[in-house]
Amino acid sequence: MASRSETVDTQEPEAPDEAKRTKGGASSVQSVDRAVSVLEILARLGEAGVTEIADELEVHKSTAFRLLGVLENRGLVGQAKDRGKYYLGAGVLRLAGAAAGRLDISQESAPVVRELADEAGETVNLAVLDDDAAVNIMQARGAASVTAQNWLGRRTPLHATSSGKVLLAGLPEATRELFLARRLPRFTEHTVTSAAELRAQLAEIAADGYAVVSEEMEVGLSAVAAPVRAHDGKVVGAVSVSGPVYRMDEARLVELAKLAVDAAGELSYRMGHRT
Repeated sequence: MASRSETVDTQEPEAPDEAKRTKGGASSVQSVDRAVSVLEILARLGEAGVTEIADELEVHKSTAFRLLGVLENRGLVGQAKDRGKYYLGAGVLRLAGAAAGRLDISQESAPVVRELADEAGETVNLAVLDDDAAVNIMQARGAASVTAQNWLGRRTPLHATSSGKVLLAGLPEATRELFLARRLPRFTEHTVTSAAELRAQLAEIAADGYAVVSEEMEVGLSAVAAPVRAHDGKVVGAVSVSGPVYRMDEARLVELAKLAVDAAGELSYRMGHRT
């Protein structure tokens, strides 16, 4: 019988290869984490030297230098040779552009549209360009909304709606002029059908950053809208707030325009746009 001091340990020892894999995996994850931290540091500071980056990471300068070397080889950072400082490289822009291109405006807009409807108390829509019209792809109603009309999926005229005018104002000049050369149908006595008048309005909208319409498509309906921009600055949508004319005096329209601009700015940020 074996004594207590001779008791055999029945637990199997960790295989050498498995131990190496575990250690190597942890080391690799740490390296990735540090590399991402380097990119975040450069994004925050603009540029930084090896010593500064090492201090931020709390690592030795040699470790920071190795990380920067790998990132530089992949084009994710660059180095100003005259100052020895590192900065984000063109590779980051390539990755950012690819990610931004995959963002879905309808998915990104849902919380923004709902929050704006709650804040404004009115009906909020997100519209995108659909050939020669604006189509509403997202809608939310606020507490003060009394209409049961559903704008979701509806194509509305570009020249007679706040969203449409915002989308028109964001088009390249040549494309916009092709549209203005058409006959513009009248929906109410307030509809703008003159190309010259509409052209002047669009220039004002582009300068102000929002559009306001009153009873141009439907009698009794007013609305404001602001542009949503993609990562490259192009207008890809319009956030609008609409409600009955009797609630939409000039002061209220100015207030709603500010809310729409703020919401459109938030959605633009979600779409990768940075001012």
